[in-house]
Amino acid sequence: MSFLDCSCISHTQVQPLDIEERYEDISHQFLSSDGSEYTLQGPAGSNDITGLSAEPAHYLLLSELGRGFNNLSRVYMAHHIPTGQLVAVKQTNLDECIEEELLQLMNEVLLSRLFRHPNLLTSRLVFSSCCQLWILTPLMSYGSADTLLRTYFPDGMSESLIAYLLYGVLKALEYLHKMGYVHRGVKASHILLSGEGHVYLSGLHSVYSMMRDGKRMRAVFDMPHHSPALLPWLSPELLRQDLHGYGVKSDIYSLGIVACELVSGRVPFQDMLPTQMLLQKLRGSHCCLLDVAPFPLGELGGLKVSRSGVDSGIGESVATGSMTHSATAPPTDRPQSPGPKNHSATLHNLVQLCLQQQPERRPSASTLLTHAFFKQVKRHTRDTFLSLMYPAVPLTSLEDPPVSCLPAPSCHAPTPTSAEAAWDFS
Repeated sequence: MSFLDCSCISHTQVQPLDIEERYEDISHQFLSSDGSEYTLQGPAGSNDITGLSAEPAHYLLLSELGRGFNNLSRVYMAHHIPTGQLVAVKQTNLDECIEEELLQLMNEVLLSRLFRHPNLLTSRLVFSSCCQLWILTPLMSYGSADTLLRTYFPDGMSESLIAYLLYGVLKALEYLHKMGYVHRGVKASHILLSGEGHVYLSGLHSVYSMMRDGKRMRAVFDMPHHSPALLPWLSPELLRQDLHGYGVKSDIYSLGIVACELVSGRVPFQDMLPTQMLLQKLRGSHCCLLDVAPFPLGELGGLKVSRSGVDSGIGESVATGSMTHSATAPPTDRPQSPGPKNHSATLHNLVQLCLQQQPERRPSASTLLTHAFFKQVKRHTRDTFLSLMYPAVPLTSLEDPPVSCLPAPSCHAPTPTSAEAAWDFS
């Protein structure tokens, strides 16, 4: 059976799925018991796209935001003509996808209808036009954390902004883990930020269920698809592929790598060959922050947690010269930091906990949410959030010209190649 024969794609708009009803009560029960608030509330309905039409002619594609999914998907900023709302449209040519990739797309569509959480980027509007699959999501005006690093913060973000982003990611991971899923794709390009300050975790095509025959498994053994692109973020136990398998604590390790990525503006292990990276991770080499020497993890155990948990301010990123940095510059072209930066003890301790070699020694997402490093998050208001984002500018203008020479929907049109996109959705 082809992907187009599936009931969730073959019709103009996605039809209700039985699997959604099975987990509806569980999801709402989880959200109702989660009373913590930290995200800044935007205008009512600003991120609601459920009422938009499923007609391609109603959308004016303004500019290409990026590519992903093995370069098979294009993401556009689009203008919904009847309502004037700005949305993100991901188009995928189904005829160019192999069976394995079609199954991944199907998994993403199903999970988008299953999950209910304010920090997970899901879509309620999916339809097909000819061979093109359209997936609509709210527009993330500030783009991804990876884009912010390359464009505005090449030397790393401030600790306050890092705490704000990681706290949103942890809320999403806490939800996924309690629902019995492991994400397996936590990285900066999957952390998106809306213009109102909402943090979203994307990359649902890599999510994997730990449920078998109604029971939750302690470990799973499936290797993520397109794993070469994810190698720097994957945990040692996942890469080891032995009889012990891996679990939800694998996402906690990835979060530690993301923390190092946001601090320095560079991805740990990325400059290594895959085999060298694999050996380093399996041997327990610890990628630490830039203001300490790369000692083994055990020698960093003396770090104490600061009682205040606030940003020291010493590690603020340098804004000068960052605004002109190209968003399409490859990671190797990012400016090197002028010198080591001093980071708070709470940030050091957070990274140390996440990057423990043994997964059972890593804290859960729920435990990490109570870490002292995140005490600063709940104090933010709309004005302080904007100060954290300076000099970043959101994509909210309709002045961008429509996509030029947009080809008509064709099931046999070749996929053009281009340079690295501003948003990485792989």
